[in-house]
This record gives sequence, structure tokens and C-alpha cells, in this order.
Amino acid sequence: MQEQKTVKILDTSLRDGEQTPGVSLTPEQKLQIAKQLDILGVDYIEAGTAVISEGEQRGIKGIANEGLKAEISSFARLLKGDIDAAIECDVDTVNLVAPVSDAHIKKKLKTDRESLRNRTFEMVDYVKGHGLKVEISAEDASRADTGFLKSFFSDLAAVVDRLCFCDTVGILYPERTKELFGLICNFNTPVAVHCHNDFGLATVNSVAAVLAGAEVVHVTVNGLGERAGNASLEEVVTALELLYGMKTNIVKSKLYETSRLVGNLTKVPVAPNKPLVGDNVFTHESGMHVHGTLADTTLYEPMDPGIVGRKRRFAFGKHTGTASVKMALEEQGIQADKEQMSEILAKVKELGDKGKLVTDADFQAVVDDVLSIERGEKIKLVDLSVVSGKNVYPTASIRLEIDGEDVVEAAVGVGPVDAAINALKKGIRGMDMADLRLEEYHVDAITGGADALVNVVVKMSRRDRTITASGVSEDIVLASLYALINGVNRLYQ
Repeated sequence: MQEQKTVKILDTSLRDGEQTPGVSLTPEQKLQIAKQLDILGVDYIEAGTAVISEGEQRGIKGIANEGLKAEISSFARLLKGDIDAAIECDVDTVNLVAPVSDAHIKKKLKTDRESLRNRTFEMVDYVKGHGLKVEISAEDASRADTGFLKSFFSDLAAVVDRLCFCDTVGILYPERTKELFGLICNFNTPVAVHCHNDFGLATVNSVAAVLAGAEVVHVTVNGLGERAGNASLEEVVTALELLYGMKTNIVKSKLYETSRLVGNLTKVPVAPNKPLVGDNVFTHESGMHVHGTLADTTLYEPMDPGIVGRKRRFAFGKHTGTASVKMALEEQGIQADKEQMSEILAKVKELGDKGKLVTDADFQAVVDDVLSIERGEKIKLVDLSVVSGKNVYPTASIRLEIDGEDVVEAAVGVGPVDAAINALKKGIRGMDMADLRLEEYHVDAITGGADALVNVVVKMSRRDRTITASGVSEDIVLASLYALINGVNRLYQ
């Protein structure tokens, strides 16, 4: 049998990923992500570009001195100042970027090929002289002269630790990728691939490079990065392992929690249809699909959700079928005859036909109505007062009725919504809330104008149960509290 190829993973979420417009991480946040990447099993972590700022240096140095298993690197130009900054951060490796296309050499560096070659060797010697490893990132390699690129890599292969081909503007396609990597993967030095996603081909190009001989893949969590982003860690790893039978050191069951952590800290939301980690990927609404999935999960799922740390969900809407209703009722231990189930299904479809997102709480309300189930609301919002302004700490005072008893609390926050939510958390902390988690929070304007109705949708979890709930009001603070209280009431029934 042919031995399985093991592909190494370099994660550049903390460098290239942080170059996503609007993303800026504190040193503490960068360390938090690096520790998670280490748990995930990433082989190399590119922690940032040390020369950028003092804060960046603190962040990189903190990661380098954390004792992680992964090799830590800093990105640097062919400048001693960049390299010195990296060395001061105690990294294992300096990733030297060398622009190799004629356009970059002439227009950006204002030099020629031979001078670039000499400069690169000089900086490699400088890094090596300090006892560090070197990776050469050939910038814009996909638009470089092929003969020059091959000779450049050939000359460097004997003195550096890794060579990286960068598809800087994402113009590669799989056939061309295989052709190019077939020419440059003939050295003893490992060759890496670094793909951008401008044409949506970053994942497939990364896989094609590996098939042609690349041993290392540069990726980012959730495909973060400039413009359309970089090759997605979760997509590349899963494709290589499950479709091509290759090995990586990634703990795939940690992929989803890593995606969530990075999404929360970078504040870049993951699209619902994002492969593997998007909210809809293992969620079924169609009656036909739900019926098939209940019969055999492989009919409408390419893999077990647990492989990437996910759980299967069944959603409600106008495409819902009887199987979903029956399953949901059975999970709650509720008995209903065929006529009642048909009525529940009709009411759910009616909500969906109105263009409404049918949350789990909405479904429960329909069931309660059809089956005449009386449920006492554990928590009721009695009163709310919020103070906010330019020179005022946003403060919220809340009055709740919990199991018939009055509870009054106050809290501050970064804004009026945050203050109100914090006050709510204080008010219900006596309800054994340690295992309650707010997974997602979304706000949409239902109508136009400054006086628009606001719909807040939340996803909440308690133990192994997850539900969605919503709240609607002209006031975003009230809508938020209605959604949260609605969710808590459903989780504690």
C-alpha cells in the first residue's frame, strides 16, 4: 500500500487574516487565538509582522514565549529593520517576502532580478546568523517568469527551510497550479502554497498544489484575509483528508469551535452557507430532506457533522414537512394525533409564507396553541430604563418577574443594548445559568426609516440543547431583551 502523505498546515490568520479590512486584534486576543490554533494541531503559526507596531511585537513575543507546540514565525520584508524586530520577538522562523514578478521587482522594489536575488541571499544569511529558520515567500509567483522562479527557488533551496509559492492576487486555476508545482517541487526543501481567493479557487488551488508535490499549505481560519480572503483552513484540511485520503495533524473535531472563536474575536461574521462552519451547513428544513436524513443521514449529508465538531439541526419554515414536526414533538415528549400535526404544520408554513424566520420559540408557540398547552413564563419583563449619552456610561435598570417574584438589577455596558443584557444576566443569575450560552445575536430592520421595526434573533444553548428565539420592537434594546427572555423561557421549560 502507498504510504499516506502528511501535509503540514501553516496558519496565517494572525498576519494575513488580520489584514482583513476592519480587523485589529489586541495582543491578548492574538494569544488566545494562537493557543486555540495549537490545540487544533496547526504545525506553523505566522503570528504577525513584528515591525508594524509595539503592540504587534508584544503580541508576537507573547505567542513565541507561550511554549506552544507549533513553530512560530514573523513576516518580514528584505530589510534588516524588519528582521531585527522579528528576532526581538523570540520567534522560531522569519518569513521573508521576496517579490518575484517583474511588475513587483521593477515597480515596487525599483530594482532588477539579479539585485533581488542577491538581496534575498544577504537577508537569509543575516537571519541564519542569528540562529533562526527561514521561509521564503515568493510574492506574486503566479505572475512571475517561470524560468526565473524555478532558478530562484533552486538557488535558495540549499540554504532556507521552506519555499513558498504565493498566488498573491488569486489568478491561479487547478490545471496551471499542477503544472507550476510540478516544476518547483523537485528540491529537498519543502515547498508551500499560499493562495488568495479572488476567483473563489483558493481551496482547490491549494489542493492541486499538494497533489503536485507541495508539502505545506498556508491557510486562515474562516478564509480571512485581504480582498476575498485566503484559502480556508477548514476547507483545505477536510478536503485533503476526507476526499484525497491524505493526513494532517489537525484535530478536525476542533474546527468549528476554532471558527467560532476567530469569528467572535475578529467580529467578521461567517456566512450561513460557508462550507463546514456556516450555520446552515448541517441544518435541514425541506420536508423531503428531513425525511431522507432521518432514514439515512448520508442521503443529504456528505459527512457526519461531528467530524468537524458540529451537530445536525432541523429548522422550521414553509418547506417543513411532517417528519420534522413529528420528530420535534417526540423530542419534547409531546403527543399529537395526525390532525393536530397537520394543523401545526399548516401554521408553520403560513408563517414561512409571510416571509418570517420561524424560530424554535415560534414553533413552540404554535404547538402550545394547537394543543392548548398552558405554559407559565418563568421570566417576564416588567420595566426597563436605559441611560446613554456621549459622556455617560450606558446604564440599564431592569425589573423582572421571575416565578412570581420581583427582581430588580442594574448594570453598565459598552452601549445601551449591552448594558440591558448585562442587567438581565444579573437578574437571572440565580436560575442555575452557568451552562447558558448566547451563541449568536442578529439584528434586522423589518421596515425602512429611522422608526423601523427591529427584529432581533438569538441562538442560545443550555447543556446539549440549542434553540433560536426572536423579539420585535421599534426599540432595539427592548427587541433584544424580548428575544433573550423568550429564549431563556423556552430553554427552561
